[in-house]
This record gives sequence, C-alpha cells and structure tokens, in this order.
Amino acid sequence: MDRRTPIAAALITLFAQPVTTFAQATSSAPATQQNKSSLPEINVQASQNDFAPGAVSLSKLPADLRDVPQSVTVVNKALMQSQGANSMAEALRNVSGITLGGAEGGQIGNNVNLNGFSARTDVYLDGFRDRGQYYRDTFALDSIEVLMGPSSMLFGRGSTGGAINQVTKKPFLKNQTELTGSVTSNGLVRSTVDFNKVTSDTSAVRVLAMAQDGSATTRDQTKLQDFGLAPSVRLGIGTPTEITLSALLQHNHDMPDYGVGPLNGRPAPVDRNTAYGYNDDHTDSDIAALNSTIVHKLSPQTTLRNQTQFNYVSTKAVETAPNTIGTVGPKGFTPLPVSAMSNLPLSSLYERLQSHDRNIRDYSIFNQTEISTTVMSGGYKHNLLAGLELGHDGYDNQNFYRNGSCNGVPLTTATATSGFVACVPLINPNAGNSPTNVASKAGNRAGGSSNTVATYINDTLELNPYVKLVGGLRYDRFSASITNSINSSNTAGSTTLPSADQTIGFTSVRLGSIWQPDAQQSYYASYGTSFNPSLEQLTGTVGQTNLAPEKNRSYELGGKWDLLNGNLALNSAVFQIQKENARSQISAGVYSMDGTVRVNGFRVGASGLLSKGLQLAMNYTYLDAKVVAASAADGTLGKIPANTPRNTLTAWTTYEFAPRWEIGGGPVYMSQRYASGANVVSVAGYTRWDATMAYKQKNYDVRLNVFNLSDKMYYDALIPSDGGRSVPGTGRSAMLSVAYRF
Repeated sequence: MDRRTPIAAALITLFAQPVTTFAQATSSAPATQQNKSSLPEINVQASQNDFAPGAVSLSKLPADLRDVPQSVTVVNKALMQSQGANSMAEALRNVSGITLGGAEGGQIGNNVNLNGFSARTDVYLDGFRDRGQYYRDTFALDSIEVLMGPSSMLFGRGSTGGAINQVTKKPFLKNQTELTGSVTSNGLVRSTVDFNKVTSDTSAVRVLAMAQDGSATTRDQTKLQDFGLAPSVRLGIGTPTEITLSALLQHNHDMPDYGVGPLNGRPAPVDRNTAYGYNDDHTDSDIAALNSTIVHKLSPQTTLRNQTQFNYVSTKAVETAPNTIGTVGPKGFTPLPVSAMSNLPLSSLYERLQSHDRNIRDYSIFNQTEISTTVMSGGYKHNLLAGLELGHDGYDNQNFYRNGSCNGVPLTTATATSGFVACVPLINPNAGNSPTNVASKAGNRAGGSSNTVATYINDTLELNPYVKLVGGLRYDRFSASITNSINSSNTAGSTTLPSADQTIGFTSVRLGSIWQPDAQQSYYASYGTSFNPSLEQLTGTVGQTNLAPEKNRSYELGGKWDLLNGNLALNSAVFQIQKENARSQISAGVYSMDGTVRVNGFRVGASGLLSKGLQLAMNYTYLDAKVVAASAADGTLGKIPANTPRNTLTAWTTYEFAPRWEIGGGPVYMSQRYASGANVVSVAGYTRWDATMAYKQKNYDVRLNVFNLSDKMYYDALIPSDGGRSVPGTGRSAMLSVAYRF
C-alpha cells in the first residue's frame, strides 16, 4: 500500500485561505480602522511572579483557570528555563502523576503515561493532535498545559488519563532578540535564537531556531544531533480580525534508549551507563507542522475562530534493543524465563538483541471552526461555545528485520520476519557497530488512515455572581481502515490482521458546577467521559476490531485558591478515573470487554510567589490504581497498571538572595512501580535532586544547572514489552548556559 501525502494541497489550504480572508476583512473594515496610524505598543516582560500558571491558551476552555472545573497544570517558559528543561520529557517532570515510557517496539519518541493510562496519542500542539512519533523539544514552546482526566468532549477520541497541549511562541508587538548557548558536562552543545520583529502597528514576525549536538545523558549511546526552525507571522494584532501563520520544522538524529532487561524480578543490576544498542543505531525524524489561525470578532460578545493544522513526521530508524537475558552454550542462546530466579553470576549471562528497524510516515490535517458568544437568556448569562472539527490521519510503517546468530547458532528460523541480531555479555556488551554479516530484510508493512467528523457545544451558565454550571456535548464519527502486508493472504490462525475497517459514533459528555464565594476561592465538581476505539492508533489486533470502543469516566471534586494578593495559586482535588469495559484477552485472537481499570487519586499543587524573590512550583499526586476486572487468561486481574507509582512529588523553588543572584533547586520523587502489567518486575522508588544558580542582568543571564545532585541511581522510563525493561536515569551532570537579549 503506497499512500502519498497531499503536501501541496495541504499547503494551499493552509496558507491561501487565511490570506484571502484577511484581505477581504481589511478591505471592508471602516476607514478609521484601516488608516489607524498607531496602536499602543504591547510590552511583553517577564513578571516577578514567573512560575504562576497564567491564562490557558485552549479556545475550548476559559482563560481563567478558576473557571475550569478540572485540574490543569501549566509548565511555563520561566519554569522550563530555570530548570534547564530543553525537551518535553524534561519539562513534564514538573507534573506529578506523569511517568515516562521509553522507546517501545512499535513506538518511537515521547511515550507518556498520565494518571495510570497511556497518553501516547493524547499529545497536542496548539490544540491539535500531535500523533507523530518523535522526540519533542521546547525551543518553540511558551508553555505546556496538562489537563487531568477524560476529556473527549474537548479533544475527541483518547484522553483517558488526560491531555498534554504544547503552546507555541507567537509574535508580539515589540522588537526583541534572545540568543542562548549552553554546554553540558556530557559534551552536549546547544544554541537557540528567538527573533521577534514588529513589521507594522498591527503585525509582527517571529523566528525561532535551535541546534544541538552531543550526548544527552551520562549513559552510553545517547548521542544526538538535532536542529529546528519555527517561523511565524501575526497580522491584525489588536484589530477585529487577527491571523497567525506558523510552522515548526525540525530534524532529529537521535540514538534510542531501550534500557536494560529484567533479572530476578528487578532491572538487571548492571552499571547505569550500560547500553545494549550498536554505535550506528539511529532514529532520524523530519517534522513539519503548519498552522493557520484566524480569529474574527463579530461583536464585543461574539468571536469566530478557524484553525487549520497540517502535521507530517517521517522517521527512519535502525534500532537494536535488549530482548531477553539468558545463557550461551553449544546450542546457542537459551533464554531465562522472566518470572524465574537465577543464581548464576552476571558474568555468565548474555543479552539477546532484537532489531526494531522501520520507516514510518505519520501525517494529519485537521480544521476546527468555533464560535463563542455571551448571551442573556431567561435572565441568566450563558457563555456558549460551538464547533465543528474535520480531520484526516494517515500512517505507513515499513518494518525491517535482521536475523543473526549467537555462538554460531541462528537465533531465529530462516523464515522468521522479526529479527534477533546477536547476543552480547550482560555486564560488558561493548557492541560496537552492527554486524556486517547480518543482512536487513523487509518485514511487515502496516498502513492505516482515518477520517474524523465531530461537532460540539459547551455552555457555562452563570446562575448568579457565585455559581456557574458547565455542560458540554460532543459527537464524533470516527472511520478508520488498516492493512498489513505480512498477512495479506489472510493466513488462518494468524493474529496479524490482513485488513480491517471500523466506523463508530460516540457522544462525549462534560458536566461541572463551580462555586466562587469570592475572588480568591473557587470550588468545583465535575464529570467527564472519553472513548478509545480499537483502531485509535491506526493499528489493530485480531479479535479487537469487532468490539465497541472502551469507555472511560471521571469524577472530580476540587478547589482553587489565589493567595498572597493573587501571587500564589493553590489547587487540590480528589478524583476517580474508571475504564469500565477495557479489552481483556481470553485466548489468542479472542478478546472480550469485561475488563475494568480503576484509579482513585488525590492531587495538590502550588505555584507562584511566596515572598519577595522566593518562587515555588510544586505538586503531589497519589494514585491508587488497580485492574478490578479482567478475564483469568489476561493475567492482570488485581494487578497495578504498569508504570503507575502510588506517590509522585515534584517541587522547584528559586530565591533571589542578593541583587542579580538567584539560587534554587528541588526534588523529583517517585515511589515503587512495576515495569509491566503482570507485576513481575518491580522498580524501586527514588528521589532525584536538581539545583541551579544564576547571575541575572537586564540584557543577559548566566546560569548553572546541576542534575541529579546526589548521583542517585534510579530508573527514569519503563517499557512494558519483553517482560518489562527499565531505562536508567542520568548520573550527576551539569549545564552552563548564557542567554543574551537585545
């Protein structure tokens, strides 16, 4: 199957329409508006209260967090810069309840768990699904917004545990340039440029760029070489019609980290810097995200918004991962069962390596049209939002495999289409480059596409100055199809689908009540739903495509408080998220919907200014997660979902202890968790401490960040496949950075 990406058509749709609309709007505008000689300059300056969350960017939500009956955590630019967080994964350490997954067999890039559920397809870029498989950088981001709990009314399919929205930097009416450079003790060199230029009284352009080269962590085989460019133009600032055109263009040349395998119920006790890939392993990704946003004020109370986004990610990966620990003898490699205990010395054990080579194309084009208005009806004020979303996703994945040998004995049969490359010593792999005598062959080619049509409406009803009711409905029609070349002949008994089609309709609900006794307090109760179709990720398994979507529900009670004259924001909530009809495997190729996964939780957070010069960003989450119903054959009944710690805490504080000097730091704490759903491999909890010191002037900053201050040995990301693999975190390292503004 060969699907061509309609890049030319997408570019025409994206850029031609808004320019035409803007020309029409400005030509029909009143002469006084067209000939306006000057507008007040908007000065964008960092406030003293840098860590405060600020307004929410999503048009589907009120800008004021007090009016959102849901937990929302905002990681802003000031917090990311203070911590030296240059990737989305590093920035998300500020959100308790989030855990990271490493490179998975069929997945590359950022894999995130949120509140005990995978958020693999719940990452967004300026409100649109960013489903491509790549490693995301922060150079073009103003903030990251994390919404907790099922949110299909806002986003459509997915969002079981919540949603993660990346907010890009936009042009503004002030000439400003910022150059940054940094170097780490690992040898990673990085530089960024942020150039903003006012082009008229109502328009500006902004160009952001990034380049970096070196080792990402202290672990072996983590070299990367990335660069990115994010240009944007904003027209009509301060006028009734505003248009923003933007692009994110990025190239990543990274080395994947598949961690270490399990031994005796724990991650194999090897040195933290040990990695099992080859030196020539790589993951090359080319990313293009093009966005057009038109906002037109029909009246002071009514706004029409149209947004189009085209995303394209092409990834070429040659990756080698640890698969199974075992012994080597005259008959070749003999694996040790994951659940078995071994008393053999580590020096006698070997790691079998598996190839995960593939060429992937992910693309999508979506359009949203929304109208928001405020009306009086029946003596009450209604804040209404109605929208229509149209979208298309495409996916193509050509797998390759390498079948090698161990001690002269083939690791797989000659006809196998998934490859084990070689075996290497467990404690001293020294793999070097890939074996030259192991050929690469084409394996399965998986393809998929989907079309989405959705309409939604939300009403925030103000009963009186103190009480608001929120209600929303969304109807999605999701139609998907997939194919697999490896079973195109529909071989009997194969668990790989030759092809499948699925069309479903689903109505999502959002309900909430808000009580605000004064300007400093807000209390809420909310209910939300979401759904997960079996072809959600444009892949499928025999026995699942005839099943209805999984349904998820959440209940939440919470409060939000603004203290210290509004400088400090506090929030707290208790919640329950339940997947009531989870797919449960009965036997090979046979599934039922009798599973239930329940997460009861509590969270509390604080961000803002405690006193002059003292800032804080902190949150804690408690998760009591369990599979409360499943078939006996599934093996997960009564288990804790993988990569779901009971307690997570993150805190960061900075203090200006002298003129122009700043010092700060804080911990990231995570309790014990399991590397797979079978709960066989346990990973210990940890506390990692980071610190910073900075010297600040009006035009420049010099900052030193120290990561893992105590050199704690811990496991950063978990991978459920192959019995449960664990990726060790970085050892102690430091970064020196300089930012210059003019």
